[in-house]
Amino acid sequence: MGRLIVEQHVTADGFAAGPGGELDWVDGSVSEPGPMVEQALGELEHTDAILLGATTYRMFIAYWPTASADPLAEPINHLPKHIVSSTLPEAPWGDHSPATVEPGDPIATADRLKESYGRDIILWGSLQLASTLMEAGRVDEVRLRVTPVAIGQGIPLWDLDFTRRRLNLVSATPLETGQVTLVYDVV
Repeated sequence: MGRLIVEQHVTADGFAAGPGGELDWVDGSVSEPGPMVEQALGELEHTDAILLGATTYRMFIAYWPTASADPLAEPINHLPKHIVSSTLPEAPWGDHSPATVEPGDPIATADRLKESYGRDIILWGSLQLASTLMEAGRVDEVRLRVTPVAIGQGIPLWDLDFTRRRLNLVSATPLETGQVTLVYDVV
């Protein structure tokens, strides 16, 4: 049975995006050769699929299918992708295999994917979807990539009406870039 991992870049003061959804605080180390990319490539070796919401899919499709120079592009472009959306009729991925649109209940979708895959399923971005699946108890691990910047206000990682969850720290890995990767098991 696969594990569902919510992975998110966050600011040091806990925001997943700026007040208007800006990600201008995420630096280039997330896609340039170096410790962050090496860590991500190692994690992708244990990944069977990617899960995204429609908004994050639209952001990803604008970059990843043609990002041939990005060291993360090859695994991202070749892993199966599932897009939770009730509005997208299809989810092309450039010259690569299209993503599968999952129009049904996101909780049932997560359950089915966890049964279908034997290794990790990574959910990137997709804050509403991540909150829904966390609230429903479907998230197995939370992986936060903390960027050394404080923005003062923005969009939180979890919905404001989110129920408190206990997390157990698995690892805290500081990188020479100043970022820290925190990995938590969801209790």
